[in-house]
Amino acid sequence: MKKNIKLQLTILNFLEFFVFGAWLLSFGKYMGATLHFTGQQIGLVFMTLGFASLIMPGVMGVIADKWLSPNKLFALSHIVGAVLLVLLARQTDFNGVFWITLLYLMLYMPSIALDNTISYCILSKNNFDVVKEFPPIRVWGTIGFIIATWITDLMGWGTSHMQFYFAAAVSLILGLYTFTLPDCPPEKDSQKTLAQSFGLDALKLFTDKKMALFFIFSMLLGAALQITNMWGEAYLHDFGKIAEYKDAFIVKYNGIVMSLSQISETLFILTIPFFLKRFGIKTVMLMSMVAWFLRFGLFAVGSPVGIGAVAIILSMIVYGMAFDFFNISGSLFVEKEVSPKIRASAQGLFMIMTNGIGAMMGAYLSGWVVDLYRHGDTVDWRSVWTIFAIYALVIAVLFALLFKYKHNPDEEFEVKH
Repeated sequence: MKKNIKLQLTILNFLEFFVFGAWLLSFGKYMGATLHFTGQQIGLVFMTLGFASLIMPGVMGVIADKWLSPNKLFALSHIVGAVLLVLLARQTDFNGVFWITLLYLMLYMPSIALDNTISYCILSKNNFDVVKEFPPIRVWGTIGFIIATWITDLMGWGTSHMQFYFAAAVSLILGLYTFTLPDCPPEKDSQKTLAQSFGLDALKLFTDKKMALFFIFSMLLGAALQITNMWGEAYLHDFGKIAEYKDAFIVKYNGIVMSLSQISETLFILTIPFFLKRFGIKTVMLMSMVAWFLRFGLFAVGSPVGIGAVAIILSMIVYGMAFDFFNISGSLFVEKEVSPKIRASAQGLFMIMTNGIGAMMGAYLSGWVVDLYRHGDTVDWRSVWTIFAIYALVIAVLFALLFKYKHNPDEEFEVKH
């Protein structure tokens, strides 16, 4: 029975991120190559991801805490989401794509937190050790994302509206499947305030210089998180306009190549305890910033063949360090530094600064940069990636100079109670 519970949750996490992987990495390429949107238009569409991350997890959290079970809310989000994905597949103008994407992501982004809530609830009810059992279940979410990306790429749907029909079908299956899981009723006696649900009571952390700097740099680095998701496949796809590169594996299967980043992510996440214990949060965060510099810099010098191809593959490898050493280590730092009374709100504030404000800023500004270096139907990608690399390097230097934190290996994993 217990093995069956873990299998059910593994399927839940697999499908949750499979839906996202079916279209996220190829979306920017689709809008540019097929719909012929400008860089700023693509940036505006991707800003919806940040906006949805900014407000909707709190809204959904309130609903799940007080009125509707997380299971039912999650299921309805994916069933309605399937309808919106079908509508998205039929949009060809900017306004249609923008508003349907916004509506869809306002349902999908909070479903990630609901996925965690459902998993924690069911594991706890069945007397599992959540800390021990959830990570091996959650890793199947990343595997689902990778497999979906590969299918979209191998089927040639990366520049086609078929990717959204594909995602819609899986989203509908996921929504219906969720009704088969054990229910997790809402805690109607929850004492969580509206301010706590949106992370607002953690704003007082900005009166602490160290925490204020941490959140500001989290926002600045958060601007980099979605840049390669937005532009990575479009960049590799554009090499196909050059005769000597059009048949290269990196060009023909750019989605599969980009998914190497997620494979790297699953590996680097396992090294975080060692690096945090050995070097401390400041050094680990600096490693992330330098990795972002290398991620963009290697793209700047990359090409589909020869030594350029090596640079692109290395960029995929360093992504794991760039993403994990910032996102997960930053979350652990918040967990360690703040009072238990505002810990949940502080985590919410960290998400708002990174995946909300930071992501919106990065989406819009990166679109502006791409347009700045667009000449007719071509983009000077080398200059674009160089600018992004310089941005990451400047953040790293400023963080090294301004953020003061003394590492004590014996206390690094002590959490306040």
